[in-house]
Amino acid sequence: MYNMNGVINVYKEAGFTSHDVVAKLRGIVKQKKIGHTGTLDPDAEGVLPVCLGNATKLCGLLTEKEKTYRAVLLLGQTTDTQDTSGRVLTEAPVTATGEQVQEAIMSFLGDYDQVPPMYSALKVNGKKLYELAREGKEVERQARRVRILDMEIHEIRLPEVTFTVTCSSGTYIRTLCQDIGEKLGCGGCMKSLLRTKVDRFELADSHKLSELETMMHEGRIEEVLLPVDDVFAVCPAVRIRQESDRLIQNGNPFGKEDIAETTGECPPEGTELERNCVRVYNSEGDFRGLYRREQGGRRYKPEKMFLS
Repeated sequence: MYNMNGVINVYKEAGFTSHDVVAKLRGIVKQKKIGHTGTLDPDAEGVLPVCLGNATKLCGLLTEKEKTYRAVLLLGQTTDTQDTSGRVLTEAPVTATGEQVQEAIMSFLGDYDQVPPMYSALKVNGKKLYELAREGKEVERQARRVRILDMEIHEIRLPEVTFTVTCSSGTYIRTLCQDIGEKLGCGGCMKSLLRTKVDRFELADSHKLSELETMMHEGRIEEVLLPVDDVFAVCPAVRIRQESDRLIQNGNPFGKEDIAETTGECPPEGTELERNCVRVYNSEGDFRGLYRREQGGRRYKPEKMFLS
């Protein structure tokens, strides 16, 4: 079977690491070139876009996208992992009212400096933090600026609070839960986590590995394979003249005179990539890559090519 190129929206189940998902999917589709787009804790569930073939070039881009989570915060307890799977460090009564809890949670809207947890895959001096944590070591971590874009509280049934948060890449919801508990003076940790959205990939469209295995056996796996160019659907599409095909086939820049047709306009809002890039197709309509517009659209330079 030929190698597939595209993105599959996988529903990661509890008990699997993100690496496990990639390994299992590799076995299901019988393809080696696969990568995921952002780690989810083993106990967490939800959306995990997985890139296949030349779509693995998207991994870094998708990892940087905004994400949405539904979390359950347990107040009155802290643990060494910042979630309920860890060793309990402190316990305290929860004396805050529902209104105070709501106020504390909503106070985190916007930018704030978050110290990454020891139980994370971040590296310090070449060693992953969770490896040091398992050795009983704790090292100083630099706070990182993260952004909480939106929060919605669904239920306050103390000591538990269920809420949804949309945040920037690099935000740890476990740490957010601990920080909320610290602000309330009773401590807190994360009881459960469900990732509901990564950029355009939503929970309702995700598929468990068992479903994907069945679809593979039935020859229907491509039904859930999102083409690479669809990831950049907000960017205008540019089709090149036949005599200029050789330029983009080799990943070279091209000019306005090489364009046969342009469809759509660059969105006024969105990321810098979305505002300044175009999807480029050869004269036969095959997607070749993402190009950045320069000189007011008179010149185009390759941003990321998807030739293989």
